[in-house]
Amino acid sequence: MDKKSYPAEGEVRVRVRYAETDQMGVVYHSNFAIWFEIGRVELMRQLGFAYRDMEERDQCRIPVADLHIRYKEPAYYDDELVVRTRLTGIHRSLLQFRYQVFRAGGDAVLAEGETTHLIVDHQLKRRSLPQKYLTALRGVPSE
Repeated sequence: MDKKSYPAEGEVRVRVRYAETDQMGVVYHSNFAIWFEIGRVELMRQLGFAYRDMEERDQCRIPVADLHIRYKEPAYYDDELVVRTRLTGIHRSLLQFRYQVFRAGGDAVLAEGETTHLIVDHQLKRRSLPQKYLTALRGVPSE
């Protein structure tokens, strides 16, 4: 696994909806995994490709194989959050991402985590990530 530093980092903002909170107005823990997905998909878009195109055009999917989340401070109803996503590991058939969630305008980390993804085809068989996506994720200019 190549674990060097990649230029692939992005941010996306999300607003906490009422349906994402418990009776006390605190965000329910599983929503952070959803926001990690939003961050990952938007990072790909910022790098010049859409995850939907990976699925439809290249029959390439990246299911989550491992997920870790550490909760540090609560988020509340109507908070605007920043989800920072960084690619931390890349291999032809495996990707790793790291996430941090902040309240907009603040620097305290509310939650952080990592995901590991397998690269599979439409039949869920392991495969290599097509070169065009490796190139985009590594931040290497395409020819």
